[in-house]
Amino acid sequence: MDNALRHKTPPSADLRPGSACPPLVATLPNGLRMVHVWRPGPVGWCGLAIGAGSRDEADNKRGLAHFVEHTIFKGTTHRRAWHILNRMESVGGELNAYTTKEETMLYTIFADEHLPRAVDLLADLVQHSTFPADELARELDVVLEEAASYRDSPADAAYDDFEDLMLAGNPMGHNVLGVEQDLRTLTRDDCLDHVERLYTPDNMVFFYLGPTPAERVWRLAERHLGALRRTTRRPARAVPDYLPTQHRQVDLGCHQAHTIVGARIPGMHDPRRHAMALLNNILGGPGMNSLLNVQLRERRGYVYTVESVATLFTDCGLLEIYLGCDASDVRSSLRVIDRITHSLAASPLPERRLEACKRQYCGQLLLAADSAEFQAFNAAKGVLYHGRPASLAQMVEAVRAVTPEQLRQAAELITADHCSTLTLR
Repeated sequence: MDNALRHKTPPSADLRPGSACPPLVATLPNGLRMVHVWRPGPVGWCGLAIGAGSRDEADNKRGLAHFVEHTIFKGTTHRRAWHILNRMESVGGELNAYTTKEETMLYTIFADEHLPRAVDLLADLVQHSTFPADELARELDVVLEEAASYRDSPADAAYDDFEDLMLAGNPMGHNVLGVEQDLRTLTRDDCLDHVERLYTPDNMVFFYLGPTPAERVWRLAERHLGALRRTTRRPARAVPDYLPTQHRQVDLGCHQAHTIVGARIPGMHDPRRHAMALLNNILGGPGMNSLLNVQLRERRGYVYTVESVATLFTDCGLLEIYLGCDASDVRSSLRVIDRITHSLAASPLPERRLEACKRQYCGQLLLAADSAEFQAFNAAKGVLYHGRPASLAQMVEAVRAVTPEQLRQAAELITADHCSTLTLR
C-alpha cells in the first residue's frame, strides 16, 4: 500500500463528543481520490461521487446521465439485476443514486459490519455494468413515468422551465430527466460509452462515513477499485452565455400561478459565493422570518409558498425565487420582491442586523451538519469540486467574514434589471 494511504483513525481519547476529527483524504495510484469521515455508531455510508451530469450529454442524448444512473443497477458481468437489488437490501441496507447537472452520486447505507459487501458492490457497478437491452427497455418506462410526474407538478416544472430559459443554448439548460424523444433512442452502447468516458478514477471520489478506521477503508477501496484504468474523455464544459432578461408566461389551466423570478450569480469557486449564500438565506431561506415569507405571506397573504434557492455550479450559478399564489396576486408579489431586493442593494444592512442574520444562518448550518447524509455528501463533493472537504468551522468563518458592503453588492446582482421571470398558470 502507498504510504500516502496509511492514515489511521485518531485514538479514542480524541474522539469524545465535540472533539475535532477532520476528514482524511488520500489518493490511490490510479488517481482515485478518497475521503474518510469518522462518525461513531453502527451505521456506515459509502459511495462514489462522479463528475458526470446532464451538462455532459450531447444535444441528441438528453437524459443519458440520469438514464445511466437508473440502469447501472440492472446487471454486471458478475450479478444480475435481482442480485444487485438484494445485495444490500437483504442485510437491511439501502442502495441509491441521484443525478444533477454536474454530478452523479452512487451510494449505499448499511450496518457497518457489511462495509466489505458495500465496497465490492459499488466497484462492480462502475467497472462491470453490462446494461442488458431487455432491462433498458423496462427501465425506460420507469424513467418516462418519473419525468411525467415532474411535469404533472407545476411547482417542479417551473424550476425546470426557468433554468431552460436562463441557460438556453447550453446543455446546462435542459432538464436532468431528459426528453422523451431522446430517451427513446438511447442504446446499450450509449450507456457503456458514458461510463467509459466519465466514470473514471480522475473524475470520481470514493467516500466513506462511519466508525471503521481509515486504513481498513483504504485497503478495501484499493482492493476493489485500484485496478480501474480509465481516462476521462470529456470535451471542456462550455460556460453558459449571459442572456438578456426575459419574461414569459405559460397558460396550463392551473388554479394557482407558479412563478420563478431569478438571475445569474457567481459559481461555487467565486469569492462572492458566501455573500450570495447569506443573501439567499435572508431573502427566502427556511426560516419563517425570511424577508419574503414575512412580506408576502405573513403581512399580505399573497402566497401560500415562497422560497429562495441559490444553486452554484462550477462556472456559474442561479438564484431563483419561487412563489405559488393566485394569478391575480403575481404582479403585486413581484413588486414586493423588487422593493426588497432594491432596498438591500441601495444601502448596506446595519451591522447589528447583519450579525443577527449571520447568527441565524450559522445556526442552520450547524443543524444541517449534524446529519450523516450532509456530512457524507459534503465531504465527497468538497473533494470532487475543491480538492478537499470544507469543515463546518470554515463555512461558519466564511459567513461571519461577509461585510455589509459585500452583501449589498451581492444584492445588486439580483435586482429587477438583472432578473427574468417565468409563470406557469
